[in-house]
Amino acid sequence: MIQTTEHCYIVKNPQILSGEPVIRGTRTPVRAIIETWRLGISPENIPVHLPHITLAQVFDALSYYSDYQSEINRYIENNRIPAEKIDPLVRDE
Repeated sequence: MIQTTEHCYIVKNPQILSGEPVIRGTRTPVRAIIETWRLGISPENIPVHLPHITLAQVFDALSYYSDYQSEINRYIENNRIPAEKIDPLVRDE
């Protein structure tokens, strides 16, 4: 069962990423948009990198993050790849 939120483009569905907030109609989690934004990519350019997402969806994800930072930060931390599992050729160190 899809759970709507007060954010029109953000939903939770237990069958998609165990209920993590995603963009409606996609499997793209809010955290993916937030992590892209944190890399320094402007909201207007995120749809260039995620072409199935609209600018309105990007701004709604940012708004959701503003309201639920601790929740999204937990998802980000829980999905972080441990440094020892990252190939040394692609690390930023």
